[in-house]
Amino acid sequence: MPAITLTTLQSLKQKGEKITMLTCYDATFSHVCNQAGVEVLLVGDSLGMVLQGHDSTLPVTTRDMAYHVASVKRGNQDALILADLPFMANATTEQTLNNSAQLMQAGAHMVKVEGAVWLAESIRLLAERGIPVCAHMGLTPQTVNVLGGYKVQGRNETQARQMRADAIALEQAGAAMLLLECVPSELAKEITHAVKIPVIGIGAGSDTDGQVLVLHDMLGLSLTGRVPKFVKNFMTGQPDIQSAISAYVAEVKAVSFPGTEHGFSA
Repeated sequence: MPAITLTTLQSLKQKGEKITMLTCYDATFSHVCNQAGVEVLLVGDSLGMVLQGHDSTLPVTTRDMAYHVASVKRGNQDALILADLPFMANATTEQTLNNSAQLMQAGAHMVKVEGAVWLAESIRLLAERGIPVCAHMGLTPQTVNVLGGYKVQGRNETQARQMRADAIALEQAGAAMLLLECVPSELAKEITHAVKIPVIGIGAGSDTDGQVLVLHDMLGLSLTGRVPKFVKNFMTGQPDIQSAISAYVAEVKAVSFPGTEHGFSA
């Protein structure tokens, strides 16, 4: 397939074709995901849990992220590489710019930042300097200690109204994509229709412009044995990993995944 760019993703949203995204941390899986047609590879700070064995994403550093971005780049052919700014890497605008530059120089095409409307100034500065940004809203794992655990966000009307307003404000600040994690399906649908940029969901229903899962989750691999409600094991009934990832792509494109059982209500 031709190289995936932000223009490609915008076109998919306009056509109503779902965007596929998976986390990826190394060259081998980068190659396999490319072969399956995955459009966006997310080098997530989830690597702190699934690769490093931590109980949260907080210990992950920018140096860790840059190492895995470079690894993914070496196996990549056509996918867009999205990289997380890890915990406290965007505490100030200077840190945000410096750490984002490191990830882009390692091979990322776009960075992802967790938060809400307070991110607007940093997003504006990054966009002005040629660094595309995905804003991660809803359940933001880096703030799990403030949220009181891994809980669905936006279930009451006050939270939902604020999240809708924040999404619009971040688009206006220059965000090129949104990622909504663990928000009620109906709210995710409203936000997807309220903004012109692509919206990717995880635990956010089937009406977002695309889907993302943690690679290890969708392959049935878990250190803890706890499987989030929004996860489906795509290895079931498949002969190999390549087939499982291809099945994920096919089901997202056909809008058969996620099902209603993978989403949340208000």
